[in-house]
Amino acid sequence: MTNPLLAHWDTAFELAPFDQIKDADFAPALDQALAQHQAWIGKIADNPAPASFANVIEALETPVPALEQVLSVFFTVAGADSNPEREALQREFSPKLAAHFSTITANKALYARIKQVWDQRDSLDLTSEQQRVLMITHRGFLRGGAALEGTADTRMQEIKGRLATLGTEFTQNLLADERDWHMELGEEDLAGLPEFVVDAARAAGAEKGAAGPVVTLSRSIITPFLQFSPRRDLRQKAFAAFTARGANGGETDNRAIAAEILALRAERAELLGYDSFADYKLETEMAKTPSAVRGLLMDVWEPAVARANRDAEILAQMMHEEGINGDLEPWDWRYYAEKRRKAEHDLDEAELKPYLQLDRMIEASFACATRLFGLEFRPLEVPLYHEDCRAWEVTRDGKHLAVFIGDYFARGSKRSGAWCSAMRAQANFPKPTNPIVINVCNFAKGEPALLSWDDARTLFHEFGHALHQMLSNVSYESISGTSVARDFVELPSQLYEHWLEVPEVLSEFATHAETGAPMPPELLAKVLGASTFDMGFQTVEYVASALVDLAFHEGVAPEDVMAKQAEVLEQIGMPSAIKMRHATPQFAHVFSGDGYSSGYYSYMWSEVMDADAFAAFEEAGGAFDPERARALERHILSRGGSVDPAELYTAFRGRLPGVEALLKGRGLAAE
Repeated sequence: MTNPLLAHWDTAFELAPFDQIKDADFAPALDQALAQHQAWIGKIADNPAPASFANVIEALETPVPALEQVLSVFFTVAGADSNPEREALQREFSPKLAAHFSTITANKALYARIKQVWDQRDSLDLTSEQQRVLMITHRGFLRGGAALEGTADTRMQEIKGRLATLGTEFTQNLLADERDWHMELGEEDLAGLPEFVVDAARAAGAEKGAAGPVVTLSRSIITPFLQFSPRRDLRQKAFAAFTARGANGGETDNRAIAAEILALRAERAELLGYDSFADYKLETEMAKTPSAVRGLLMDVWEPAVARANRDAEILAQMMHEEGINGDLEPWDWRYYAEKRRKAEHDLDEAELKPYLQLDRMIEASFACATRLFGLEFRPLEVPLYHEDCRAWEVTRDGKHLAVFIGDYFARGSKRSGAWCSAMRAQANFPKPTNPIVINVCNFAKGEPALLSWDDARTLFHEFGHALHQMLSNVSYESISGTSVARDFVELPSQLYEHWLEVPEVLSEFATHAETGAPMPPELLAKVLGASTFDMGFQTVEYVASALVDLAFHEGVAPEDVMAKQAEVLEQIGMPSAIKMRHATPQFAHVFSGDGYSSGYYSYMWSEVMDADAFAAFEEAGGAFDPERARALERHILSRGGSVDPAELYTAFRGRLPGVEALLKGRGLAAE
């Protein structure tokens, strides 16, 4: 019987036949796919014909279907629907894949042919897109160690393999800690909790097989529990478990793993001739240098920490007025901030949440894309990897554009957070290929499912990434969609969040779950009026994480990561009542892989642009100005990584932005 992962997928839109794929199919399929890919690379490297763009660069851009099919399915289910078998496969596959791709980068014959094309680039009749692909390919091989020789070359391959193994271990340890802990609640412990929190806790208890409601470490449950529970002892217990993820000792402890990862990254950068891993990593980003990153972060840190310290005094006073002595603690902040928000803005999350139905927010994100870009969405009935998933065909002017898959609910088999991935990327070479895009979130289940304001913003954020994939229109997959600089990739996603706050969007789609009535104008005004509430806290917890990440990678790798984290936080004056958004042992952005390593700042870098970019709409005809929408698609969303991001943004806006729009948007501008 043919392995379904290796067969041609004669399915609707050539979607993976998830109903036919078994876990036992992955290992043999990967072995065959890697062998096919290695053979293809060998043909390119050993081709006796003179090196050309076509027989080297375009040959490398030609997909090997078996490998793409195996990896797209495996990494989709490994992240969003894991099980012991898939976790074991991930531990097996990570070093195997690292070795495979390291072998390609280290292939001296292949690199020699790439360099031949690079050296004659000025005499080749290449399009600007082809020049960009050639530059990125040549640079990627150099940065991967292709020019290293002897022991340095051997050591580079060892480092890559070990980093792949460590990243997988870090991720699986974190998932295990999140999956294994829960706190059972008695009926008396539910006092003071809004109905939506109780419903989510009961649903989580049912999933865990508990006798009653539970609090888990999913943000969609623990955050509202910390906001609303009057039980300070239970808040402290839940918060302690949340912040201890990856640092509980034993087999799932991530602290030694993080230290080894940092040491290996520093060694890798040294082998390539860089002063630090941060210098190596930032070379290809918009920021370019660690000093530029630090400058941005500190420009935002100073007003943010000043605001947070003033807020802390107010919250501590509220706590003392309730007869609780001592300091305001991190497990107190959200509880008293919620009380303060209700008092100052008359805005109660329990009142707001029934208007933020998941299905209506999905409709809202689609409707904005229809008005801005002419996209239409048709539900599909196709086999998917989990019953929670749903799919839509995306068209424009009757023409198929993409398949979009949404996987919205938290479950024990899914890693925390939210992300967008492409099971298939857009490309026009060697033939037109339409993308298959997935948004994965971790919202609490309910009947109906209700979102917090932060959840709704996350939904729009991830759909902004999806639009970047779906509207891509480039020739080569390596520069398609979100294949851009890390500090540019968050621009489309963070920009799309702004449409959630457009009053006409909320008035149409924010309808009450029971009555169907639209959000009252006075509630809408409260929501928008409170949009920058507690922004000192939110900014401080984020920027602190970004500064720690940068410090980890700037100099000599620390032997004790927790001591280094504490040192950085002390230097910047971290308020005692606020914790980093991602403490080191659970900082998956930085330690699960190289993606956001020395790059967690990128959300803030992109926010500088997204605040300025949305202002361009407001300065024109409003949020749905057709000319600005066309410019956004033409200059940014359709271009992928085919042009330097600074050039793309300048083409859209006419200039690069300053930090002022960001500070204003966060309510942190000087008063």
